[in-house]
Parts: sequence; structure tokens; C-alpha cells
Amino acid sequence: MGLLTFKGGLHPYDGKELSKDKPITEYLPQGELVYPLSQHIGAPAVACVKKGDRVLVGQKIAEAGGFVSANIYSSVSGTVKKIEPRMTVSGNKVNAVVVENDGEYETVSFQPVTEKTNEAIINAVKEAGIVGLGGAGFPTHVKLSPKEPDKIDTIIINAAECEPYITADYRCMMEIPEQLISGLNIMLSLFPKAKGVIGIEDNKPEAIAKLTEMCKSESRIEVAALKTKYPQGAERSLIYAVTGRAINSSMLPADAGCIVDNVATAIAIHEAITLGKPLYERVVTVTGDAIKNPGNFKVKNGTNAAELVEAAGGFKSQPEKVISGGPMMGMALSTLDVPCAKTFSSLLCFTKDEVAACEPSNCIRCGRCISVCPAGLMPTKLSEIADHGDFALFDELNGCECVECGCCSYICPAKRRLTQSMKTGRREAMALRRKKK
Repeated sequence: MGLLTFKGGLHPYDGKELSKDKPITEYLPQGELVYPLSQHIGAPAVACVKKGDRVLVGQKIAEAGGFVSANIYSSVSGTVKKIEPRMTVSGNKVNAVVVENDGEYETVSFQPVTEKTNEAIINAVKEAGIVGLGGAGFPTHVKLSPKEPDKIDTIIINAAECEPYITADYRCMMEIPEQLISGLNIMLSLFPKAKGVIGIEDNKPEAIAKLTEMCKSESRIEVAALKTKYPQGAERSLIYAVTGRAINSSMLPADAGCIVDNVATAIAIHEAITLGKPLYERVVTVTGDAIKNPGNFKVKNGTNAAELVEAAGGFKSQPEKVISGGPMMGMALSTLDVPCAKTFSSLLCFTKDEVAACEPSNCIRCGRCISVCPAGLMPTKLSEIADHGDFALFDELNGCECVECGCCSYICPAKRRLTQSMKTGRREAMALRRKKK
């Protein structure tokens, strides 16, 4: 069978050779830990500790603020210093629990889930505070509770890791693949009619071979080789590549009979059910040409990003650009004084800011942005409409189908800021939709 893929997309330089062969190293933070109460899509969590309280590793410090929300746990033992607004990677200040690390890492006792009913499993995932660790941060217990569970026939593990430079999921597949398979089997137990598909891009042949061998005895799991093409790991692209089913912005994956979770999320589900361990740490890639020793680190939630740079040997030279997440969809940072939250997958540090060095010019009507758009849109036209503030027309021309992947800006020979305009248009058009309801 040929490589599975989707329409559009492109293949940027991936930079994965810097860190892909670096084993996961545990990093123990030194200073205070900052736990933002908004680390997920949905309502912020509500702090359940107060200044002066002593907390332990794995102790709940904030409770979900609604159904679409998630608990937050301490990743160190220590004392709550304060609860106050702190800067996050988004550039916004949000309320956060600040804990002074005592360096002892005294841990609460974890109890595995013994009753393996659907309700018990979903409640355990909810209690563990698990969210989508690929970047979206959607609470996983909500995803595992579709309105029509009998219609779910495919559970897809997003192992594409299509963003350049990031290798955290790849290292998990190479070092702890049995935990990934266990997490997928736990999800499959909730949906008896479903099969599991682990989708891996073909630039990771070692991972494809390892998972294929390990899944030989798994009757309900198969490994699918995906064409290496960005954004292969985007939810819509992945569902189309694996199943041939198309979804749009008004649909959920469940509407196409699918549930999609990434590698790290599946491993977190394994830990929650088999160990009783809540989500308070994850694997993070620290890389880029400004980093002395790029690598992959198991990082405690709340760790200061500046500490990760030191863990990777510090800077070879002062970077012009630092990004949380991938270079295509990540957040550029103005400071390293931000905490690593649940969705913090990587820290990229580059000696040159290639985007800032490019001066945009007029559109030359080449159509390249149209050819690479995975949503089949006309970014050159839609960005112009957004720049002129006609957000009703932007919506009418399906601008809200944009997945903000950045392909149009990347391919544009005129270096126009297409994605930025598309993001603005999409945000304003969605706001108009809400006003009309």
C-alpha cells in the first residue's frame, strides 16, 4: 500500500537530526514552579490550595472549572508561595499557583485503576488532568465521551510529529513504545467497534519498524506509514489520510467516526490507568542552531523555560528567535521567563530570525499559496479581504476553514504575512458568527 497523505501541504526542512538520536533525560527543576490555571481549552482550573500550604508531587493544586476544563497537579514538593497572574507563552498573564521547590520530591501514593469500566476509565482520565499534549490542550475525557460512542470506528494516534525540529514523540516511540500501545488499547476498550491506527511519517522508519513489530500480536491495532508532508499531523489532514473522510470547521472528529490523540496523550492515559499517576510531566525537545546540546527532556510541569536552555548546555550564541512549539505554528517568545505548561512540547532557539529579515512585497499572483493550502482555500484573496476588514465576506468565502498551519506564508515568494491575516480574519469572522446566534 502507498503512503497515506492529504491534499496540499509542503515539506520544509525538518531539522530533526539535531535531537532525534538524543535519549530522553529527566530534568529536575531548581527554582520556583509556576502552574498557570489555564493550560487547556475551556474554563480555567480553580486553585484548591492557598499560600503557605505544603504540597507533594502528584497532589492536586487546582480543580477543573467545568466539564471542558482540567485538573492541575504539583510536579514538585514544596510550599505555595502565592497565587497571582504570571506571564505564559501566549504573551498573556493568567492566574497561576506558584510553588517553592524544596528539592525533596516527596510524592503522594498512586493507586492504579482496578475497575476497568468505561465510566471508571473516563473518570480516571478526567481526574488525572489529561489534555491533548500535541498543542491544542483539549480535555481528553471530553474527547473520550462522544455523543454517539457506537459510531466511533477508528482511533488514530497522531505519531506524525510533522512540525520541524520537534522529536519528543519520536523518542517516546523509540524508548517506551509499550506505553503508547497500552494507552491506545485502553482507549480501544471504550469503543468495541473501533480499530486503532498509529500514523507515523515515513521520515521515521525506525519508529515504523519498531511499532509494526510490536503490534503484530495486536488484532485491533495497525501502523500506517504516512507521507512526510506538513501539516500531516493536523487533525483534519490526518483523518483524511487514514480514512479518506473529510471534516470541516463545524464538525468534530467524532462526526467522522474518529478520535484522534497524539503519542504523549496516549502515554499519559496509560500512566493514569495502570499507575494512577496524574499528568504533571512530559517530554520536551530543546533544540535549534543556537543551542549547544540539543536534546529531549522529561520536564516537570511549571518548570521555567530558561532552565531548559541551561539543561541543554546553554546558548552557543544569543538567539534572535525563540519559539515555544514548532516553527510553523508555535509561539514566538519575548522572554524565557515563562513556565512549561502541559502543551509545551518544545523550545526552539535560532541564531537568526529569518521571518523578520524578510520584507513583504506585492502579491505576484503565482498561486503557490493555493496549491499548498490543506483546506483548499485561496489565502491570497482571503488575506486581502481580512486586511480590509470585511469579515462577513471572509466567512462567506469559507475563510473559517483555515487551520492556521502557516503553509501559505512559508511558500509565498513575496514573503507576505498571509497566515497572520488569515488568523485575524478567522477570529473576527467567528466572533461575528457568535453575535448572530
